[in-house]
Amino acid sequence: MALILTVVLPVALGFVAAFLFAASAALQRRAVLRAADSDADHRASTHRLPVLWLFRRLLRQRVWLAGWTTNLAGFASQAAALHFGSVALVQPLLVTQLLFALPMASAAIRQWPPLRDWLAALAISGGVALFLSVEGAAPLEGEADRTRLVIAVLVAALTIVTLLQIAQRRRPMAYSALVASCAGICYAMSAAMMKLTTDSLVNDGVVATATDWPGYLLAVTTFSGLVLGHQAYGSGSLSVAVAVMSTVNPCVSFTIGLLVFDAVPSTEPGPLAAVAVAGALLVAGAFGLSHSPAVRTETRSTAVHGVYPIRGNV
Repeated sequence: MALILTVVLPVALGFVAAFLFAASAALQRRAVLRAADSDADHRASTHRLPVLWLFRRLLRQRVWLAGWTTNLAGFASQAAALHFGSVALVQPLLVTQLLFALPMASAAIRQWPPLRDWLAALAISGGVALFLSVEGAAPLEGEADRTRLVIAVLVAALTIVTLLQIAQRRRPMAYSALVASCAGICYAMSAAMMKLTTDSLVNDGVVATATDWPGYLLAVTTFSGLVLGHQAYGSGSLSVAVAVMSTVNPCVSFTIGLLVFDAVPSTEPGPLAAVAVAGALLVAGAFGLSHSPAVRTETRSTAVHGVYPIRGNV
């Protein structure tokens, strides 16, 4: 019975959460494409982040609301999994959402993913899972140095602005990947703010939390991640966007843990070798997905019908 509660149940809930997150991304992508198709004059595509212009239309779509309901169910499953199991067990399972997103993305172009795409997705999922399994990866425990945290926020904001600037006029796949990187940074910052806000709420109460700035920055980073994630889903490949966000998020969280939470990385040969293998798997998987004919077909289709800037030139 103990084995079921500590291993089997959290593993099952972790896989359910991964599936729900992938389904949510697919539904949100469909909503963005529908909103873009309703923009007959292509006015949205003249903006640096076209999805911002379409947000009012998204809020009125049942598909988008269904996507958010699915996303909330995913968070609930993740929370339940973390309640019964450890972070080291549950978090690596969540990266399998790429394996669920791959067939969902291929369904949009009615083309089953070839073997090379599955191998690339397995490599990326395995690389991120291996990285998260290393002791001390994405550490956000302990007391944060708020001065360093402010510096980290400023550096993250500058990085996002720079990546968005670089993304302009790039090809659809590169554009989507760069925007997805920005979303991953936002979600990593959101995790750090969530840690501070939760601790403040438990230790200091509601009033103290309401007058402290991390809670408001949590709202800003979460909303920014939402907007950028929608832009990434609706301007390129869903598989590539999910892969990039799943990779950037834990890597940035790891960096925040080192710089802000004074986490000490392991210097043992085993963890260092695991990180090296994880890096090799990520590179191999990224190369495979970026050269996949199915992913390129999906990207071209999304660029024409989605929210890729200056899409009339695609």
